[in-house]
Amino acid sequence: MKKNLSYLYFISGVATLGGLMFGFDIAIISGAVPFIQPYFGWTELQLGWGVSSLLLGAIAGAFGSGAFTDRYGRIRVLITVALFFALSCLLTALSTTPVVFVSARVLGGLAVGAASVLSPMYVAEVSPPDKRGMLVSVYQLAIVFGILISYLINYLLHDVENNWRWMFAVGVAPSVLFFTGLFFIPETPRWLYKAGRTDEARNVLFKVGGEKFASQGMVEIAESLKETAPSLSYITLFRSGYKKVIWIGFFLAILVQVSGINTIVDYAPKILLAAGVEIGNALLQTSLIGLINFIFTFVAIFFIDKAGRRFLYLLGSAGMVITLIMIAITFYLEVQGIFTLICIMLFIAFFASCIGPVFWTLVSEIFPNRIRGKAVAFASLTQWIFNFLVVLLFPHVLSSIGGTATFLILAVMSMVQLLFTYFFVPETKGKSLEEIEKFWK
Repeated sequence: MKKNLSYLYFISGVATLGGLMFGFDIAIISGAVPFIQPYFGWTELQLGWGVSSLLLGAIAGAFGSGAFTDRYGRIRVLITVALFFALSCLLTALSTTPVVFVSARVLGGLAVGAASVLSPMYVAEVSPPDKRGMLVSVYQLAIVFGILISYLINYLLHDVENNWRWMFAVGVAPSVLFFTGLFFIPETPRWLYKAGRTDEARNVLFKVGGEKFASQGMVEIAESLKETAPSLSYITLFRSGYKKVIWIGFFLAILVQVSGINTIVDYAPKILLAAGVEIGNALLQTSLIGLINFIFTFVAIFFIDKAGRRFLYLLGSAGMVITLIMIAITFYLEVQGIFTLICIMLFIAFFASCIGPVFWTLVSEIFPNRIRGKAVAFASLTQWIFNFLVVLLFPHVLSSIGGTATFLILAVMSMVQLLFTYFFVPETKGKSLEEIEKFWK
């Protein structure tokens, strides 16, 4: 079994490099904002467009990836994603006009959106039930590690000539690593089985968990796919047999964005500047926020398969409500920037330890096998649409109504997330993907 676990950890680790690039691409812009805004002469709304343009690409990437991955497999599409990551980083670094910059960001967004669907899906489909929560949480750890790396790069390069160009150029290296690693991992057993390659599917299951796991897995996959049609449209997702789980995934995807996490990830330096912090210190403090994000993700990794998804989601939502109210109070009282930083770090701690990893775990496991590709893509598409809207409008809203009102609105959204989880989200820890599917029936 030790050998099997090593193999499982290796193939999952390669897949989660998509999460590292995800985190890098969405966060590297935060340190570049103070420099690209004057370089291109952007207003607050134009800045919001420049930052959120990546998310526009992510919407298309998430939407299209479901159909492509069901047809061509997880690995082939991930290889294309890795190439898009590298090309986007290079073109962004070399851009001299807003049109080229935004176009390169949209290309990177295609990769980010597809990776947000495919990387956690891959890990969920190759993992035994008792390891799935932990391994999908490692995907979230890769995202926050990418965010942390980008924050540190931003700080280290902030005094360098053409600093924002070098910030983006660094992303080419991990993109190439991701691309190379994908040639050394197999396709998922569930996709192989659907494609009629049953011997290969069994072989992957055997390498991951041994003979008993392979035999049981083949039976469960066959049972769950008995009624699979040759091709399913997105309309199929809303038929009566799937309606409830699709709506739950839909609202979880909305709430994870409108509760404010990417206002912090993308605009932390700008928020701290608004709180009176000098640019160098703002970038340094943003690195501390990234470090907290990284450290507290380990809490989810250690507890998601013990405490359960639902409990962590409730705890995290409650903590986010409290800390967002605290941030609003710091703006209202006009206290020094250090207090705003402390409140932001507490907010990040609750999100990282309870919400971020759990959201992607739930999205990768709650949908039935026969619709998982399109259903995960639909949920990911939804969260990217609302991510885009939040990131696009945040600079304008912050400057228009101020920090107090802005963060109180986000606190209300976190409360809605808490209530929705309490009333509608079931516990899925310790269950196979096929057992979860039976629950919805």
